[in-house]
Amino acid sequence: MSLTITPIGSALGAEIEGIDLSLPLHAEHYAAIEQALLQHQVLFFRNQPLTPEQHLRFAAGFGKLHIHPLYPNVPQHPELLLLDTDVVDLRDNASWHTDVTFLEAPALGAILSAKQVPPFGGDTLWASGIAAYEALSAPLAKMLDGLTASHDFTRSFPLERFGSTPDDLARYEQTRRDHPPLSHPVIRTHPISRRKALFVNDGFTTRINELQPAESAALLTLLFNHISRPEFTVRWRWAANDLAFWDNRVTQHYAVDDYRPQRRVMHRATILGDKPF
Repeated sequence: MSLTITPIGSALGAEIEGIDLSLPLHAEHYAAIEQALLQHQVLFFRNQPLTPEQHLRFAAGFGKLHIHPLYPNVPQHPELLLLDTDVVDLRDNASWHTDVTFLEAPALGAILSAKQVPPFGGDTLWASGIAAYEALSAPLAKMLDGLTASHDFTRSFPLERFGSTPDDLARYEQTRRDHPPLSHPVIRTHPISRRKALFVNDGFTTRINELQPAESAALLTLLFNHISRPEFTVRWRWAANDLAFWDNRVTQHYAVDDYRPQRRVMHRATILGDKPF
């Protein structure tokens, strides 16, 4: 298999052709994909009709997989998240977020496979935390470096939407006990490339710890608006069997919720990462 890598955005994003992800891959294929991910931050593969087993095998080649504490999974495959608008409320995905930053060691990345898509709408956007950081003024970047921010899973997963039955409530309360709010650096250093990236997101970040509440709220609003500027983003129009692989350490994404009442079904494998620094 010979990979063809075509950039599709200035800040991030590339489409990869010339590989069949349903087949077992060799070490050199994983190395090439990992290098492309470091360079482009989000990769897109078209026409990859993967079974759950094939999806998980591909994802597991990059690291240990996460089991989400609240979202449903594909039956018999706990590591494969089911994002189905006929099964679960997915409004929390219609905001700029970085996945599972409520973990002490958030995800390295995620691999999302489109199983059923609406005839129009339902695009996903990604934003580069690296491009956003590098566009900051020098005084602001210097001030942010060294600050920490709190991340709380309840910001995206409120009780009123995920505790509607006794079983749901019990699971929710257990998740809250297992995942109390924690802190990450506002500016994260990529563990491999050593590039710096903005690492606060509207999905889970609640405050900048070293600032007064009003200062924190104002600065977070500025940073949330900054990272979503169009020049830092790429937008993908899904077709069935498309697959996206993003570096969760330095990106955010936004699933556009503009297709109801049409159904959208996606499978996601989430690869655990390392503690941000």
